[in-house]
Order: sequence, then C-alpha cells, then structure tokens
Amino acid sequence: MIELHAKIHDKFSIEFKVGFVARKRREISNFVMNTWIFIPGTLDINPLAYKKDTFYRDIKSYLRLITPVYPLARIAEAGEAPLLLLERAAGKLARSRSRVVVDEHRAHVRMFASIIKSALRDELAHIKQNRVEEDTRYLCHAYARDVTRITDAYRFLGHLINLPTVPANAIDHHRAGDEFISNAIEQNTHALLAYLDTVIPAPDDPLKAELLHLLQREVDYKTARAYPRVNERDERENQDFVARAGFLKRYIEADLFLTARRRSNTFMIEQVLFSLAAGLAMIFATAVAFAVQREYGNFTMPLFVALVVSYMLKDRIKELARHYFAHNLGTRYFDHKIQISRQGIPIGWSKEGVDFIAAEKVPAEVIAIRERSPRAGEYAARPLRGSGKNPRRPDENGNEEKIIFYRERVQFKRKRLVKTDDYTFPGIHDIIRFNISEFCRKMDNPAVPLGVITADGHRRVVQGDKVYYLNFIMQCRYEEQLEYKRYRVIFNRAGIIALETP
Repeated sequence: MIELHAKIHDKFSIEFKVGFVARKRREISNFVMNTWIFIPGTLDINPLAYKKDTFYRDIKSYLRLITPVYPLARIAEAGEAPLLLLERAAGKLARSRSRVVVDEHRAHVRMFASIIKSALRDELAHIKQNRVEEDTRYLCHAYARDVTRITDAYRFLGHLINLPTVPANAIDHHRAGDEFISNAIEQNTHALLAYLDTVIPAPDDPLKAELLHLLQREVDYKTARAYPRVNERDERENQDFVARAGFLKRYIEADLFLTARRRSNTFMIEQVLFSLAAGLAMIFATAVAFAVQREYGNFTMPLFVALVVSYMLKDRIKELARHYFAHNLGTRYFDHKIQISRQGIPIGWSKEGVDFIAAEKVPAEVIAIRERSPRAGEYAARPLRGSGKNPRRPDENGNEEKIIFYRERVQFKRKRLVKTDDYTFPGIHDIIRFNISEFCRKMDNPAVPLGVITADGHRRVVQGDKVYYLNFIMQCRYEEQLEYKRYRVIFNRAGIIALETP
C-alpha cells in the first residue's frame, strides 16, 4: 500500500509525504510512483531552460522509517510497549554504565518520544473527525488523562536513573526526550483548544478548563526544569525556543532516518554508448579518407581538403550521436539509484528519473483526470488542440502546456527492518519537498488593476490576483493495487496561495 499526503511546507515549497507500507509476509516489496507535473506554458519551463540538474536541485527527499503506531491510551497502560521497553532500558542503565547499555537507552528514549509525538497527532486528528459533542468531550477527557499518565511514568524513570553511577550524558538523553515530549503536548493541546473554540464556543466550558490546566502544568514543569518556553513578552526567548525545538526534533528522530547513498544509475551504459558514438564518427572520417586517397592518391590537395572536412564533420557526428544516445537513455532508464540501509544493514533501494514528455505520451487515464477542473480560470477544462499524433495542451494564454514526468521505484525487505530494532516498522516514508521558486522567474505581477463601476455609479480601481496553476497527478502502484491522486497548486510571483485536491 502507498499512503500519500501533501501539504504546503513554506511559501515556495510543497511537501509530499509518501508512505510505502509492505505486507508482513511479503519477502520483497516493490512500489512504483509515477508523477506527471503539468506546467503552464507561459512560465517558459522547457528542457533547455529547466534541465535535470535544476529539477534535482529543487527537489529534496528524506527517507525514514514509518513510526510504529500505538494509540495514546495503550501507551498509557502499564506493562505495554513502548513504555515497557523504555522501563527495561532504564533498569539496565541503573545497574550498568557500559556504552552498549547507554546507547540502548538513548535509542529507546528517542523511539518513545517519536511514538508519543505521532500518537498525539493521530489522537488530535481522530477527535476532529467526530461530529457528536458527547463523543468529543469523552475523547478530550481521555486525552488529558492519558497524557498525564504518560508524562508521570516517563518522568518517574528520570528519577530512577538519576544516580551517581549513571553517566551524565545518559541523563541528558532522558532530559532531551522529556523536553521534546513536553513541546509536543503543548503544540497539540493548543491545536485541540483552537478546534474546541469552533465546536464549543463557551469560553468557560469545564472541558477547556481541564485542557488549560494541562497546558499550565507543562509550563510550570518547564519553568522548574529550566527548559526553554514561549514568552509572550520576549521575542528573543521565543527565537531560542524555536531553535531549540528544531534541534530536539532532529535529535529525537535521528534513529528513524535511513542512510541513503545516491549514485548514477546509468554511468556504465553512458560510457559504452558514448564510446559507440565516438566509434561511429571515426568510421565516417576514416571511410572518407580512404575513399579520397584511393581516388586522388597520397599527398594531394583533394585529400588534404577531405581530411579537414571529415574531421569537422566527425566532431559534429560524435556530438549528435552522444545527444541522441543521452536523450534515449534518459527516457528509458532511471537517473539515480539510492542504496537504503539502517545501522549498516542494507534493506533495499530506490530509483528515480525525470524527463520532459509530450502530451501524446501521457496515459489516457491521466489526461482524463487532468481534464476535470471545476475552476473557470484553468485551461484543463478546454479540449486538446490538434489531432492525431500531436495533440497540444493550451494554457490560459494559448501557449502549449509542458509536462514533466518524474518516476520513482522503491524496493525493500521488511524482514530486514524487523531485525534492526525491537519495534516493528510497517514501512518507509519518503518525504519529498518540491521548491517552485524557479517557476516564478517569468511570471507577471501578482496584482492586476481592474476598473469597476460601483453601486452608486462611480468608477474605481480594484485589484485582481494573477495566479497560475501547477497540477500534480500521481500514480501509485503496489502489487495489484493502482490509485491516482491529483493535487493543484495555486501560486503567483509572491509564492504559494493554496493547495487543493480537486
């Protein structure tokens, strides 16, 4: 199964979170994800102006394990993983200060904190999906209860390992996890209160008071432990808090990230084909030299001229052949192969490739998805111009739409993932961030002055937004499963305005 989620990451970047979830009994799992990017022709994005190197510069990918899924209520129960695994690691640390034990405890702290963060996020999403107020209240009470039980249990373990025999860095690991969990609780509880304001307007509702008490408890705890916290009156302290939170996120989630070694996937084939191009050019030059020499003899002016001309043409033939082979190589092979490993254990690989393609090479089902457009301003609702083998996709100004085809194939062995940790990982996340700054270079001004007659008969000038549409159509294939998803980015020179799922 391939899980796909998209969101706006920043003003000029879209983030796609792709989850490759393998079957438990499958020895080797293969996933295919094909993406067609439809670009307005007015942006002048083409193979000459936007090369492969530019595309790979604009795309940033992180490979990481999918965090093991545990409901918040289950984590809060005594004797259940992951709290049980953390308690065992803390018990070992209290009895031994060996490096192996310290590293094991650090790994369990990181995994526990990561699982808590994911559980809080999932619980918040589950609460928002409910439409019955009684169920919402029950879930919110359970949220506050479970969070309190989890933090109490985790902080008790901090007292357990606070011994003279325990290395200081091990205690620091536990404190880092403590601070990270507290930040996650604050963030999700604030988001929960913001949601409750929309469904339970009363400001003095007892449920909101309970959640506010939970927030105040975390603030007081942070103050007592000298952890950085948000200060409404001190911007510098808030800057420090954001920097510290970013550091903690990278530190805690470090064990989830996979080692990815990227290399060219076509190096040897390129060398063979380019050598063949040089050979073809040499055959031409030698044939011309032999023919003229046989006709006019050695050391003659015709032979001299023929050698010069054949040498000139030889270089052109060589370059044309190299260009032909390189073009056909790019459309049939992947550009890169990424070897994926964790803790030195190879678990799989990933391949990726990108090319500009013509509209007639796009599958009919993709074109059909692209044609569905509820917005009058988008050109997809118009039929293709042209016929036969050369249809063209016009944009809003009548220019031909350009299409980038990005393809990715992933293969990994789930059993090897199981061998690398005490936890069971369902699969791999590929977090892809695509920056659209390059597409904004040749845009018009984001605001267009428009004349209008008001209701009282006066003329005035208003502003209209000049926007562009970037469409992503993604095909996800795993075994017999095949699914298409479409995302539309609305943006202008000032950045991304919205991300829609038509």
